[in-house]
Formats: sequence, C-alpha cells, structure tokens
Amino acid sequence: MYPHIHHQPNQPILDVQHINVRYNGYVALEDITFHLHEGERVAVVGPNGAGKSTLFKVVSGVLQPSSGDVNIFGSRPRGHICIAYIPQRSQVDWNFPVSVADVVMMGRSAKLGPLNWPHKSDWEYVRRALETVELSDLSARQIGQLSGGQQQRMFIARALAQEAELMLMDEPLTGLDTPAQEGLLDLLDTLRS
Repeated sequence: MYPHIHHQPNQPILDVQHINVRYNGYVALEDITFHLHEGERVAVVGPNGAGKSTLFKVVSGVLQPSSGDVNIFGSRPRGHICIAYIPQRSQVDWNFPVSVADVVMMGRSAKLGPLNWPHKSDWEYVRRALETVELSDLSARQIGQLSGGQQQRMFIARALAQEAELMLMDEPLTGLDTPAQEGLLDLLDTLRS
C-alpha cells in the first residue's frame, strides 16, 4: 500500500509560498504565493504557456519547484493521495479500450496498493461516485463514446472514488458547449457544499 501522509490540523488544504520554476533558463513560474482552505475554489486563468499546468504539476508533487514551498494540509505534496488531477481532455487517449467504471476505479488504485484487486467495497465507491455525477447508466460504455461534459464528469467521479480532497482541474471547460459548462459548474457547487 502507498504511504498516506496524515493531515495536520488547522492547516490550509493548500499553501503555496514563493514558488519559482525554471526550465533551461526559461522562467515558467515566478514568485507564486497563495493558500486555500477547505471548500474554497479558485480559477487559474492565463494564456497558453503562462504556466498553469506547471503550477498544477508542482502542487501535485509531480514537479519540484526551483525554489519555494508547497504544503498540503501542512505536509509536502508527495505521498498525499488526497490530490486528484483532472487532465486536459486533449491529453487523454479516448480510443483506449476501458469503460467509464474502469477509469473511475483507477481512483481507488492508491488505496488498493500495487498488485491488489478491487474488493466489493471499492466497487461500491465507484458506484456511488458514478451516481453522484449522474453517469451510472453509462458505466459500461467505452470512454471515447462519451460527450465532452460526460468525460469531465467521469474524471470527477474518479476523484470522488479516490476520496480526493483537492481537485486540480486543467482546463475543465475547454471544448464544452454552454449547457455542459453550466452542468459541470453546478456539479462542482454541489460537491463543494
């Protein structure tokens, strides 16, 4: 089983202090500082190449900053299984032969540990997550057969099955029509409360 980092009481869910990231002399992030408490939502807005995805990689512990500190509930990001990353839809191979339920079950992988098979309780997390995002009737469908809004809901279901407390969503509304955008924002409001 993967190590689980315990949360320190009375700490912000996310605390970013003076983050700098440089790639081969190029400044990707410069002196980024902010913090979030549980229930808060923030949008990171900027043009392509502004460093939004780089910031998410630093927060999730995938990329080490050149300088600065990131803490999740008072500890470094690595080892926290409470962080869910929802990628840009353009970064996903939608032809991959997995079902919606399979993708949502991937959210349980850190809880299962390597080489362990899901138990009945894990499938119950998947069922409840799909029900929450209103995709229960599409659980057996291949992921490429979903609409853009349904694809985003599937990734949110994966985060719910993971029991994530912090969701990093990279361009979640890109390519969605207005009703799908509104539906996704309504779902996020429901989840926050």
